[in-house]
Amino acid sequence: MGRFALVLVVVLGAMAAIPFVAAAEERPRDPLIHGLASFLVPGLGQYLNGESDKALVHFLVAVAIPTAGYYLAVAANPALTYAISLLQLGWHVYSALDAYNVAQAYNEAHGFSSLNLGPKLGG
Repeated sequence: MGRFALVLVVVLGAMAAIPFVAAAEERPRDPLIHGLASFLVPGLGQYLNGESDKALVHFLVAVAIPTAGYYLAVAANPALTYAISLLQLGWHVYSALDAYNVAQAYNEAHGFSSLNLGPKLGG
């Protein structure tokens, strides 16, 4: 009897949460926040945009650039460390621009205004 009550509570709780989950998907996204998040930690803005696979790729590339780059720089030429730093900065900028553009495209596709992030009227 105790297991049945527990399953019933879990199922009813999940069913009650469905409208809130659906409503959360229709919220506007702030492109600046997503872009800044992805600039600081590549992949975070993509994760906030709901692109978890892309987020993982962006994060792994951000980890791989300095790891492999500095290993090669020490083995081949120590002057390459500056090029690796520039490549890392470039990846952060690319990741931020991607997160910004995806959030902005989401807002436009769902009818949210870019000025007040509210629904577009008459449109």
